[in-house]
Amino acid sequence: MGAEYGRRSGGQGRISQWLRARRPKEAEGDGGREALLLAAAAAGLPLAPAAYPSDYRCSCSRIGCPTPGRHPVSFAWQTQSTTDRAQIQRWAEHQPLANFITATGMVHDVLDVPLDAGREALERLLAAGIDVGPVADSGGDRMLFFTATRGTPEDEDEWWPCELDCHPETMDEHPGLRWHCRGSYVLVPPARLPGERSVDWVRGLEHPLPDPLTLLEVLTDSCARFAGDEQAAAWPSRG
Repeated sequence: MGAEYGRRSGGQGRISQWLRARRPKEAEGDGGREALLLAAAAAGLPLAPAAYPSDYRCSCSRIGCPTPGRHPVSFAWQTQSTTDRAQIQRWAEHQPLANFITATGMVHDVLDVPLDAGREALERLLAAGIDVGPVADSGGDRMLFFTATRGTPEDEDEWWPCELDCHPETMDEHPGLRWHCRGSYVLVPPARLPGERSVDWVRGLEHPLPDPLTLLEVLTDSCARFAGDEQAAAWPSRG
């Protein structure tokens, strides 16, 4: 799947149908789950076990967990994260219900946007012939664009920690966008969420990781436009 699809696309409805159709059938069952996890590790994504949904609650012992099924099991997830095939197989076999997170900022970053904005941005990027890497649908409300990490660029004094990306003072510049880099993580497909939701690949790991800056302008523009549409709907003008 590449830019040619974008040029032939019939619009938002077509891309939405395509996204739904791209849910990988090989992820069904434990064997497919393990294969996808090992493929992620082989692509260089460091993995660690995460919580999983238990009914509408989280498998962790925290009462009222604010992110059920979305967080690592261990507080040491940054040092625990690995691409070691044997270790990931042991985790998958001994924790068959567990989700997995991938630690960002080592090999890859993730640009995390609202689903509708992500769908529009993906269509525009493909139509423009821009190389897009792996993309995941996260729970039906966010879209994750996997990119190469910026790491610690030599021409910058500091790396950009993820927690700064969501602060209110940055939202005018990057409305709706979360940039997961060093010190952050996202769920890696396949993952289950409460309410029979899931995290699934839209574009798989066979696509090389692009430079995040090649996607950033289109993603921020789509986020800004959808944020503007939502504000207009919430505060209709009065005649």
